[in-house]
Amino acid sequence: MTKETIITLIKKLDVTDITGDKVMIDFETGKYFMLKGTAVDIWDSIQSPISFGNLLGKLENIYEVDEATCKDDVEKFLNQLESNKFITLS
Repeated sequence: MTKETIITLIKKLDVTDITGDKVMIDFETGKYFMLKGTAVDIWDSIQSPISFGNLLGKLENIYEVDEATCKDDVEKFLNQLESNKFITLS
């Protein structure tokens, strides 16, 4: 994944906020997911198409984390979202 990679949400889920965390339900598959901490900020940021570089910049400004750690952790989470067919990476 490069900084120019565009992250696009392709599946709208039923999302409920619970004291800062998010519970997401995929009614097609019957699966549910709980997002906490950084995952909530990532989810909120990808509601509109965004480049991987811009997403990293946002998160680096919110959290005190080095670029390499941020890139690695965010990339892992985005790959999980892509494998569940919630986003596309282009």
